[in-house]
Amino acid sequence: APPPPPAIDRNEGLLASVLTGTVLPLRIIRSLPAPTAVHDLLTAEIATGWAVGAEGQLTDIGSDPARATPQSVITAYRGKSGGPFSMITAMAAILAGADSARVGLWREFGYVFGILWQIFNDQEDILSGRNEDLLNGTATYLLACTLEDSREPGARDHVLALSAAARNSGPARAELARILLSPAALHRYRADLEAFRADAHRILGVLGGDEQYLPVLRHLVDHAGAMLLQPAPSRERDPEPVPARTASVQPV
Repeated sequence: APPPPPAIDRNEGLLASVLTGTVLPLRIIRSLPAPTAVHDLLTAEIATGWAVGAEGQLTDIGSDPARATPQSVITAYRGKSGGPFSMITAMAAILAGADSARVGLWREFGYVFGILWQIFNDQEDILSGRNEDLLNGTATYLLACTLEDSREPGARDHVLALSAAARNSGPARAELARILLSPAALHRYRADLEAFRADAHRILGVLGGDEQYLPVLRHLVDHAGAMLLQPAPSRERDPEPVPARTASVQPV
């Protein structure tokens, strides 16, 4: 993690994080003018959201591209990003007085939206040129799909070797990025992204609700579920930079 401001050392920062991330939210919940039963439900959502989110984040941190599959990566995404979003949507539904079945649907919408947002974040990492995922050796969904679809002899081992070398080698990162942005890799990626986006819209359709507000949610789904990556230029011609699209909302 980046160093904290000079006025706060790491131990103070850790204590502040624990306080603001756990104790403070619970105090806010207890201060709401709501029945005790609602307080209990909201507190349970916070506990579940934090547990699911932390588990997903830990899974992501400890991921190994050699063992990762598209499904295992989505499971991690569903936790690390879907956990917090599902907590938010479920808590809103509880505060709105929704029944348990409807709260469950809103919670599921949060999970699916979290997957979309994490994929959006992955794309932004590439388009921005930061390539933090390549530097960290992170098993992203795009990398997992590329590995699974590497059918030619030696192709999978080559991608894994590049992923390991990319931590310290600029040329390895560039070569790996070229493979990840190949038309074949992006074809599957686009299809899967469209499926996740369609699932989010399906849940919103089942939920229905006030048409004054639904367009905002649909727009958020389309924004998070946009396919931003474009195929890398062929080696047969002079390389050109892949145009970046900067999002109007900062990724989490």
